[in-house]
Amino acid sequence: MGRIYLFECSKCGYRAQVSGGADRGRHVAIQTVLCADCKELHDAVIEFRPSSQRETNPKTAPKLAALLNRLPPRGERRWVKLKAACPTSVRHRIRFWKPPDKCPRCGAFLESGAIPFRRWD
Repeated sequence: MGRIYLFECSKCGYRAQVSGGADRGRHVAIQTVLCADCKELHDAVIEFRPSSQRETNPKTAPKLAALLNRLPPRGERRWVKLKAACPTSVRHRIRFWKPPDKCPRCGAFLESGAIPFRRWD
């Protein structure tokens, strides 16, 4: 079961609801990325189990919310691996982000809440 935490910057007030690194559920695997163009933290989908034949060869990575709001896949399906990318645009420059790491806006270290903000999958 995946977990999402609330990260807050004490200096500039930036807030992000992300997993804070690599995380995996039963049907989806994500990685937190820092987008240098958006100046935001995102959870990028890096693997998922498709629920239909149409999803087996996607051109772009689906958004995490779309994968969590669909019906679970039936039967045994292989994992589809994707390259991590910014959900806003695949052309944005990203890097993997793992706490303790810096705020994308001001450079101060972000602090997470001790209790998960949300559990998924």
